[in-house]
Amino acid sequence: MLKSMLKNSILIVIFLLGLVSKAQTLEEQIGYLLTDALFYSDRYIVPATDAAVYQASSSWMNSAKKKEKWQLDLGVHANVFFVPNRDRKFTISNNDFQFFQIENSNQTTVPTALGNDSQVYLVGDLDGQQVRFKTPEGINQESVVYPYLQVSLGLPYGFEVVGRYSTRTKLKKGDYQVYGFGLKHNFSQYFSVLETKKINLSFMTMYSNEEISFEFLDVETGFGNLGLNQFTAKVNTYHFQLALSKEIKDFEVMGGFIANVSNFNYRVYGNSSETSIFGVAINQRLPELEQTKWNYMGELSGVYHFSKFFAKTSFTFGKFVNLNIGINYTIS
Repeated sequence: MLKSMLKNSILIVIFLLGLVSKAQTLEEQIGYLLTDALFYSDRYIVPATDAAVYQASSSWMNSAKKKEKWQLDLGVHANVFFVPNRDRKFTISNNDFQFFQIENSNQTTVPTALGNDSQVYLVGDLDGQQVRFKTPEGINQESVVYPYLQVSLGLPYGFEVVGRYSTRTKLKKGDYQVYGFGLKHNFSQYFSVLETKKINLSFMTMYSNEEISFEFLDVETGFGNLGLNQFTAKVNTYHFQLALSKEIKDFEVMGGFIANVSNFNYRVYGNSSETSIFGVAINQRLPELEQTKWNYMGELSGVYHFSKFFAKTSFTFGKFVNLNIGINYTIS
């Protein structure tokens, strides 16, 4: 009797140890999967968020000269961002992953969010069930164009307030939106020699909020959808611009230096993203990718005044190249 009870106890202990070991293995596999998803998210989205900051930095200052008090300008602008080849793709190998492997390959090139629509399969094993999905596509565009509205109002003492708003712009595999406001102050008003020579000097500080979203990973498993269908980045950026201009009859030629600092916030959405262990877990770990970044860029602009209108073209350059074209109307 005692011998039989001892045998049954040993079998129960072995069974329980097996369950614990299986649970630990599954938990470890999920951890590896999330680490791989985090690695891929970083390489995929960062070029697009960096580009969003550049797009939001362009053409805030319509003119370096002092605006007349209560003068109101309304403008419609088109921003053109040129996607550089170096930021359209990145290389992955099986050594980069803990859970996934590249199907039928040890190494390959895949698109970033700014890249083309090529895809490869990544495969893994989760508790005996195969997880297999296509890598996300890029926007597959040579350039990104979006329109926005801008309004500026002259204030007393050489100050000027500016507001900017764009509707949500649809991309081939996502969307983009930006809004913000800024405050400019003219310094050449304090130097009569500059005003006499029609040379203008101004400083401007701006805040912008950029939101960019992309289709990401729509993956079904035996444990449910991973909940990673959409990847969204929200970027808060503070810009600082110093600009110098020269008026030549109806023209104004302006050069400026821009510095900005951005904070990034990432989140995934999708089927069951709020309840699936994968969606919840990856959102808990996404802050590991968040960081503060400084950018520095130059800007060259040309402004032409005619009647109550003025047309402006700005060329912003640095890590990226950005073109901005606008037409503005002066109400008062």
